[in-house]
Amino acid sequence: MPTIQDIAREAGVSTATVSRVFSNHPNVKPTLREQVLTIARRHNYAPRLSGRRRTVMLITPSRTEHPVQSYVDMVLTHLVETAGQRGYRIEILTEDSLDPLANTPFCAAVRISTESPALENWERHFQVPLILIDREAPKNQRKVISVRSNEEQGMNLAIEYLVQRNCRRIGCLVSNTKMGNPEKRLLHLQKALQQHGLPASDAFVRLVREEDYLEEVAKLLRQKVDGLFAPGGMGGIITAYALNLLGKRVPGDVSLIASERAVVSRYSLPPQTTITQDYGRMASIAVDAIDASLRGEAVIRDTVLDYQLIERESVAR
Repeated sequence: MPTIQDIAREAGVSTATVSRVFSNHPNVKPTLREQVLTIARRHNYAPRLSGRRRTVMLITPSRTEHPVQSYVDMVLTHLVETAGQRGYRIEILTEDSLDPLANTPFCAAVRISTESPALENWERHFQVPLILIDREAPKNQRKVISVRSNEEQGMNLAIEYLVQRNCRRIGCLVSNTKMGNPEKRLLHLQKALQQHGLPASDAFVRLVREEDYLEEVAKLLRQKVDGLFAPGGMGGIITAYALNLLGKRVPGDVSLIASERAVVSRYSLPPQTTITQDYGRMASIAVDAIDASLRGEAVIRDTVLDYQLIERESVAR
């Protein structure tokens, strides 16, 4: 295995300079940094990190673009707890404030459900793993690892449950945000409805901005829906509010399933049946990947986890 001395010798620099490169020191010239990283990649070299450098950077979506952070908060709760139990120090950044990445020594980063252009070509800048939560990893970057939920299975799970409760005209309002892969959800829902022989046209399955839920719920009621599924964002509570304004009872008139939101789902009237990601397992797998990477062991680059259903009172029995 190559050593730091081997990398320094080939690059024509001191071992201290190589160390500064891998510590993301701000005073290293970009051309020199790239030269050292190129040599390191060619030799498959990664430095051993001391116990003092067990900092994990958690990168969250911008609050400007994603003002509703309930999903992010649920993921963060489990990641912070799990990483802390393993002895890691946590720093939290937003995707529009990434300057500390260049100035802070860290052993791994975790990015939650974002598409930040600033994090493209990760391996050209950092020789530590990047864990993507709820996003697929690019195939050409071996240090970028994905832990995500099975969107097709989750959409099928909700539709299957409504069908089992005798819903035959199901409307779907997919929260149209950058988080949650809304276009994929839309296609999976149409396919799931078609498999059950149920209406699946654009009149029944729609991408919705939060400010348009009231109008969209009204449109679905004109289609005489007996069940609604509102995945993503705060779609569940907004849909319930729209139904109340339109004089419809849940679940007496319309059954409702949403995405789990810890601060509202169980406290709604009635408490909402939801689909939920396995946040605890997701966090554990992410931190396992960091542990394995630091030990120089092989890491599974793409892990897909099934959704779970939480049964409450918003679906008619």
